[in-house]
Parts: sequence; C-alpha cells; structure tokens
Amino acid sequence: MGIPTVLALPYAAQGHVNPMMTFSQKLVENGCKVIFVNTEFNHRRVVSSMVEQQDEESVLKLVSIPDGLGPHDDRNDQAKLCEAIPKTMPEALEKLIEDIHVKGESRINLIVADLCMAWALDVGRKMGIRGAVLCPASATIFTLLHSVPMLIHDGIVDSDLGLTSTTDRRIRISPCMPEMDTEDFFWLNMGEPKTGKKVLKYLLYCAEHIHLTEWWLCNTTPELEPGTLLYMPKILPIGPLLRNNDNDNNKSATTKSMGQFWEEDHSCMSWLDEQAHGSVVYVAFGSFTLFDQNQFNELALGLDLTNRTFLWVIREDNKMEYPTEFKGHKGKIVSWAPQQKVLSHPAIACFVTHCGWNSTMEGLSNGVPFLCWPYFGDQLSNKTHICDELNVGLGIDKDKNGVVSREELKNKVEQFFNDDENMKSRSMVLKEKVLNNIAKGGTSYENLKKFVKEIEE
Repeated sequence: MGIPTVLALPYAAQGHVNPMMTFSQKLVENGCKVIFVNTEFNHRRVVSSMVEQQDEESVLKLVSIPDGLGPHDDRNDQAKLCEAIPKTMPEALEKLIEDIHVKGESRINLIVADLCMAWALDVGRKMGIRGAVLCPASATIFTLLHSVPMLIHDGIVDSDLGLTSTTDRRIRISPCMPEMDTEDFFWLNMGEPKTGKKVLKYLLYCAEHIHLTEWWLCNTTPELEPGTLLYMPKILPIGPLLRNNDNDNNKSATTKSMGQFWEEDHSCMSWLDEQAHGSVVYVAFGSFTLFDQNQFNELALGLDLTNRTFLWVIREDNKMEYPTEFKGHKGKIVSWAPQQKVLSHPAIACFVTHCGWNSTMEGLSNGVPFLCWPYFGDQLSNKTHICDELNVGLGIDKDKNGVVSREELKNKVEQFFNDDENMKSRSMVLKEKVLNNIAKGGTSYENLKKFVKEIEE
C-alpha cells in the first residue's frame, strides 16, 4: 500500500479543531496524508487566520462541508449546532468522500472522528472505510459520557437527563476513579438547562457509534488519569497533543499555526523576553468564554490590584468597555496568543485559565501552575482535577452573586506568589512525567506508532 490517507473530522469548535489539527500533524510526521474536514464556516476562519497559505500538493489538505446552519445563525449556540449536525453533515461527508474517490486524488483508508462526531464511523462503515475516535477532552469526560446509560439505570440521572432528587452530591463511577461532583456534570453547566440536554442527547447519539472501532484515542496520559484508564482500558492515551514549535527545519513546520480561528499575535513573545523570569501572570479564557460588563470590570481592576505584570488575551469578539479607572500599565493585552509558546516562556509564573482541557494539557506540559476560573461544560470537573487530584492549581471563587471580585483575584494571585515554590515544584515534576509520554519509548509515543502501523497494513 502507498501512503495512507486519513480523513480527520473535528467537532465544530476551536477547542476541538486544535487537538485534531495537532494529531493530524503527528500523522503527517509519521508518513500519512491527511484530509482535514472543517465546517464551511470554520474553514473560512482557519484559512483567513493562516499566515502562510497552503499549496495544492500539501500532505495536509484543508476541505469543508456545510454544518446545516444558516448564514446568520450563532455558531456558539451549541444546542442549535448539535441539532443541525446530524441532519446535514453525514450526507455531506459521504458525498465529499465519494467526490475524492471519483476524482481519484487518493483513496481514504481511515476516518479519525472527534468523539463528538462519532456518527462518521457509520458513514465509514457504509463505504468500507475503517475508523477511529479521538477524544479531545479528558478520559474522565469520555468515561462519564460512556457511563450515562448506567447512571440512568442506577437512578443517579433521570430519564430527562437531570439529577434525581436522591442523587448524592459526590459519586464514583468506579472504585478506582476519583470522586465526581454530580453538579459538575458537563451538560448541567452549559447555561440554559435545555441547551445542556440537547447537547447531551446529541453526544449520546454519537456514543452509540463508538463500538464501530477498537481505536478510542484520547489526549491524556496515564499519570494524569491513572484510575480512569484502569477502569476503561480501551481508552488509549496519546497525549499531550502538542504542536512542534522547535523544529523549524521540519517540513511540517509550515503547518504550525493551522487550525486557529483567530490570527496569533506574536508580539507578546518579544514582550515576554523583556520580563523577569517567573514574574508574569498569563490570563486567557479560551475560545468561548464571554464575560458580562460587571465581571469584565472586576477582572480588569483585579489585575491592576495585583500590581503584577500580566499578559491578557481578550478576543476580538469581546465587546466590553474597559473600566475608566483601569490602568493596565503593567500588562500587555493581545487578541489571540500562540498559547503553547507563551506557556513555555520562562517569564510566565502562573496561568489564570477557564480550565479547558487543551489549556490544561498545555499548562501541565510546561510546568505552569494554574489559577482556575472555570466557566462551563467540562471545565468545572477539570478544575477539581487540577486542584484536588494533581495539586497544581488554586480555585478562584465566585461570590454569592456568581461574580469573581477584584479582591478575590488579587488574593489568589498573592497566595500563589507566597507559596514558596511548592506548587511550582510539583508542576515541574508533573511536567517531566507528562512529557516522557511523547518521548521515544513513552506510552503515547508507542500508542501512536502502533496506530500508524495498523493504518498502513
């Protein structure tokens, strides 16, 4: 067989496109060709944020299919997106694959579908193409989704997907797994309760298809989730999924910044070079979080109060006004940062984060401690994991009105800097363990090699 061709299909959100793109680059480095399928809407964003345009002969080709939403629909509306996807995308994906095969460009040997797009395994089965799923979240979230039918059966979750009145606040899915706070279940933390239920219904529909593959890949490592991986041995850790920043001579280096919805502002790197080691508070809340004006004010004024140097990422879709008394003279503000590079910079002291799993993996891989400010979905359980299991973060608490006050932010930053290096040294020990997985002979390295070998057969 010639070079194997893999079709990669992420779910339509930045936090899913990123790890799938990094995984695709790893496949390219291991001798595969990849056809990367975004929704038309996200494809346009990705292409416009790329500094270097793609050549036609690229081994990593970007293509798109419609997501089923109208031109003016809000793509951040997860309920709408989850209702539209199964109506439109399976058929569109089948047509795309047929067109690729008819043109004879390449024969697709394997579909790697995001866990949240696992219906694509069925499209593959119909067309005689093998499949794999990639979970861009933690193995714990994968396990929780897989266990929903059992939780319903055990009376923990009701048939309407809410918690029953008798549900304990804390449960264990398995004796070898850490306790979970039932109120942190991801679908109960998506704003409107209706939204969470629609999203979960869609994900359960996706989960019905995962038996169509033996390959359950996950962006994690055994050190981070030992109990979960013991309970679910089918989940294969291949994390941390990190971009190759260092090897600029590598031919995949041209793909370094693919997959971003916004263009990265690299000016923050030279600014960081001018700051003292371990002095900068890095503040970034991922691709979704939007604060209201009041919370935005408290965050801005809290950063002033800390009297520390900060690097703050405020996306261009943020429409908030800075409070008049905000000085901000000790900081730098950018609209989107090359986050992995930022976190690897010696000037960074800690990471004020929404605890998305990609950000969590990038922070852990660089030995950066966390100040955890989760916002929605799986971020709440990720926070618990960072603070209580891994012991490399502090939680930032909301007041009775659900607001993080400027004083709370200042106090947690101070608490971190007064920690006598304990949290930093624990983070560095964990960094070493996490990164050993992707070094030659490491678990994730070997799992990936084995996976590629099977595609080639």
